[in-house]
Amino acid sequence: MSLRQYEYALAVAEEGSVTAAAELLRVAQPSVSQQIRGLERELGVQLFDRTPTGLVPTVVGRAFLREAEIAVSAARRARATARAGADELVGELVVAVQMGFAARQLPGALSALRRRFPRLEVTVFEEPSHAELERLCRRGLLNLALMAACERSPAEAHHLGDEEFVVVLGAGHRLLAADRVDLRDLAGESWVRFDRDSALDAVLLNVLRENDLTPKTAARVSQTATAVRWATHGLGVTLVPASAVPHGHEHLARPVSPAVPQPVLAVVRHGAGPAETALLELLRKETWSESASLSPIS
Repeated sequence: MSLRQYEYALAVAEEGSVTAAAELLRVAQPSVSQQIRGLERELGVQLFDRTPTGLVPTVVGRAFLREAEIAVSAARRARATARAGADELVGELVVAVQMGFAARQLPGALSALRRRFPRLEVTVFEEPSHAELERLCRRGLLNLALMAACERSPAEAHHLGDEEFVVVLGAGHRLLAADRVDLRDLAGESWVRFDRDSALDAVLLNVLRENDLTPKTAARVSQTATAVRWATHGLGVTLVPASAVPHGHEHLARPVSPAVPQPVLAVVRHGAGPAETALLELLRKETWSESASLSPIS
């Protein structure tokens, strides 16, 4: 078995067909088919079921692909480490951030990282579920993850600072006259909430319960920007990290009392290389203080 076969199998699983996988990999279709057949023959198992809608991994195939993904990620990191020099770093850096957090700090840190290492490829994605972020970290699929603290936070996590949550109100809302909104004054309000398994919805539920408020749901959304925009149009109020309030909506956001701070953690993969170390140090230099939480996003 070879890493190339692993990469081909992962591409077929992602695209659902040999043709699409070949286009993604920029190789000839017969080459992909040959590699998959050879891999299945060597393993003695069928990795994919041929269905009318495309190729679908079998039960055995899914188990194999999980391990293949780890092997391919490790190989990419090994190549990047081997090619890294004192003044130049190449390769791929995969960063995941819990949805809604570090919306101001991460772009600045990544920009500084790219200026320092212009040949470094950086992939960033948002993940709403804390449990899924933990799973990806445990399996070694991420170089660095930014997440909120919780009861099962990884022991090796680095505390970067705190995100303060703010309430976003509709234009003309009676509580906009206050510099800080007392949470008890939100009794009876409808809420724009997030997906049920998201960390943001868990924060909101905890805040409401701790203040004896009933979560009356007006709508559920998947993105913080959508929650803010719907709240500003009067559908309901919402609670988001201050850094997640989009530019132009800051005047409709207010800190709350009691304050709702959420520690932000950086989890770096075991055996971190120079890219992860550099990004972690750049994130430490970013401003995480409460006083900057509602400054406009440039």
